[in-house]
Amino acid sequence: MRFNKLKISSDATSRLRSIRQRTGLTPNLLCRIAIMLSLEEGPASSLAPDDRGQEFNAYTLTGEYNALIASLLRFVEEDESGAGPLDNDTLLALLQAHIHRGVATLSVRAKSPADVGRLALAA
Repeated sequence: MRFNKLKISSDATSRLRSIRQRTGLTPNLLCRIAIMLSLEEGPASSLAPDDRGQEFNAYTLTGEYNALIASLLRFVEEDESGAGPLDNDTLLALLQAHIHRGVATLSVRAKSPADVGRLALAA
């Protein structure tokens, strides 16, 4: 999965601000947690509603875990019928969708820094 910059939805951006105030964690770390929470739920059923929110540089968002996140995304999203690998644009759209869904989940489950710690231990 190759990208230089990725914009997330405006709704996710708003929720990230709120979660950051409650937990003290930066948006890039919250997005990484959100991605993992969403991937745990399975394939994204719909794409993110827009891409008018915060913009992340690739390394800021995924860091040295880009290949791992891409592999997990492919594992969860690629069709088992053998339709072939997903192209880069589709993977990026799905990454946006997982961030959107994961941030929504995180906004309900993370009311304090301790909640984020419990989420990490449960994984």
